[in-house]
Amino acid sequence: MGVEYDGSDFHGWQTQVGVRSVQSCLEAAVGRVADHAIGLHCAGRTDARVHAIEQVVHFDTTASRSERSWVLGANVNLPPDVAVRWAHPVDERFHARFSAVARHYRYQIMVRRTRSPLLRSRVAWVHAPLDAAHMQAAGSHLVGEHDFSSFRTVACQAKSPVRRIHYLRIVEQDGLFTIHVGANGFLHHMVRNIAGVLIAIGRGEASVDWTQALLHVRDRTRGGVTAPPQGLFLVKADYPSEFALPQS
Repeated sequence: MGVEYDGSDFHGWQTQVGVRSVQSCLEAAVGRVADHAIGLHCAGRTDARVHAIEQVVHFDTTASRSERSWVLGANVNLPPDVAVRWAHPVDERFHARFSAVARHYRYQIMVRRTRSPLLRSRVAWVHAPLDAAHMQAAGSHLVGEHDFSSFRTVACQAKSPVRRIHYLRIVEQDGLFTIHVGANGFLHHMVRNIAGVLIAIGRGEASVDWTQALLHVRDRTRGGVTAPPQGLFLVKADYPSEFALPQS
């Protein structure tokens, strides 16, 4: 399934005792359609208040339903801040997490003197001007395969800090700065830590070469502030064409 959600009122993707999660809401809804309990696996777990435009999930089921029935049946049982966009059968080789060959995120920053009540759960607010050219130049140092130890949370459980960033672009329009980034995979808080560093550089608080220096030192304690979660969107994950997923 391809799933879209507003993460504002969730404590992240993963099921946790006593708090609201995307996974628990979706498992309950899909389980009603399947008429049996199901367990979901996702392309990438998102933190509290982080959004997804097309999160990919998979589950095993003994139920036989049409793709339309899976979508409509799940959506009837889902709250307004989660929706299934599509459903598609796959064989046993597919895994939402391990079959993904790339993931794409965007991080949104609103630059203006006053905060935005309308966008408060969709952007990080920065009241000082940002230099998009400096941010782009700094971000270009991160493209390629590197050790991203300086850009992951101390609690990150990934076995290797090495990832390959395929692209990183800064787009600015009417005060909305968007960081578009795609990679073969991301570490915990990696995008938010990159955003925090680029914001500092855009403000003139650090030089354009700071990203390069951070890659070299491989030390998270030198990596600056983690940007807030509400500006982060999981855009999509890429899969081999053999699975023929009906992705946007």
